[in-house]
Amino acid sequence: MNKIALIIRREYITRVRKKSFLIMTFLTPFLFALIFIIPMLVMNNEDKDFKRIAVIENGSDLFKDVIPDTKDTEFDYRSDVKFDDIKNNFTEQGYYGVLFISPEIVSSPDAIQLISRKQPPIGLLDHITGSLEKEIEKQKLLAYNIENLDEILKTINTSVRIQTIKMDESGGARETSTGISMALAYLGGFLMYMLVFMFGSMVMRGVIEEKTNRIVEVIVSSVKPVQLMLGKIIGVALVGLTQFALWIVLTLALVTVLKTSFLPEGTMEQIQQLPRSLADADQSVAGATGTTVTPEQLTDFQELFAGALNQPWGLIIFSFVFYFLTGYLLYASLFAAIGSAVDNETETQQFMLPVTIPIILGLIVAMGTMQNPESSLSFWFSIIPFTSPIVMMARIPFDVPGWEIALSMGLMLITIVGAVWMAAKIYRTGILMYGKKTSWKEIWKWMTYKG
Repeated sequence: MNKIALIIRREYITRVRKKSFLIMTFLTPFLFALIFIIPMLVMNNEDKDFKRIAVIENGSDLFKDVIPDTKDTEFDYRSDVKFDDIKNNFTEQGYYGVLFISPEIVSSPDAIQLISRKQPPIGLLDHITGSLEKEIEKQKLLAYNIENLDEILKTINTSVRIQTIKMDESGGARETSTGISMALAYLGGFLMYMLVFMFGSMVMRGVIEEKTNRIVEVIVSSVKPVQLMLGKIIGVALVGLTQFALWIVLTLALVTVLKTSFLPEGTMEQIQQLPRSLADADQSVAGATGTTVTPEQLTDFQELFAGALNQPWGLIIFSFVFYFLTGYLLYASLFAAIGSAVDNETETQQFMLPVTIPIILGLIVAMGTMQNPESSLSFWFSIIPFTSPIVMMARIPFDVPGWEIALSMGLMLITIVGAVWMAAKIYRTGILMYGKKTSWKEIWKWMTYKG
């Protein structure tokens, strides 16, 4: 055990001191933040180009002044020109594009064209189609000669929200959020896939590097090959845990700094205490934040906030650490065996496919699990050890029965013992073999050697 501890210490210190470790440790939290921030900035970034669009109906005025102007777009209704006369020279007249609306749009939804030199943004297209759809619906209703149609439409306009409440066996109730659960499922499954594959591959590259440099010949003169393999796997695991812990601390610190910088003091506490009543929502939000928030937006925020607080965070964190460690040990053993069987990284391709396919399948099933966590496919893939670290992490936010989690964890532990035993048999023979191209038949012989 002292020799394994020395190998673990060597692997840990060597990798922690590398510049790549320090760079990725401190850079990754910012990258994660940018993944969430940049899309929101792009979507909320205002279009700086003002657009003038000529609207042509060719003799009809069914949709005149139907499409309202926006702060960056003006719709100019032209009844003095024909579509064929302006579609080729609209830029010379100062237009961004030409919108042609055929009277047939009432019966044929695609009887509309937008001619422009650039690809129009999706927001502009949604604004046009939404305005025309409302007007067409209104015109169709007017055909029934309904009095006070506008007032009737305003009174019948209704939005429905589903508040999800989970009841436990003792009668306790807690508010949940399917959106939060889906986000946690995606994040948990993807992080597990990324970390297991990344740190497992790190073990394989380390084994190949030591074998290529002939350093392993010196090391195995003092320790057994199995001890070397276990020390390397555990050492890299500790490096992974250290890096992951630092990611959590740095991310929380980054969130705290951003919250302090961009939110007024006491804003979050005031928002948490806002009433659920939509009648009081506008006044409370305006007083708390100084911004204009609609009752619908407030309700969405409160539901998401309550759903996030009511997640089983203890189980999620424990399961993530367990499946990261066990998933890593499982695949790191296989990667170490592959690294010992080859002389360079190019030769690993023929052996990597059977190992990477379960990981990729697990990620694919995890993406579908967010939509149907109780499906038989999700169940079995969360039980099978080679895919359970990824799929089970995608299922846990949806309240998986305890016996399923226990069964999955038990099978995972048993499989790790078998995988380490098999990898050790391959490692002890392959680590000292050079210049011979290894085949699956040769690996099978190594596994069946006695002694």
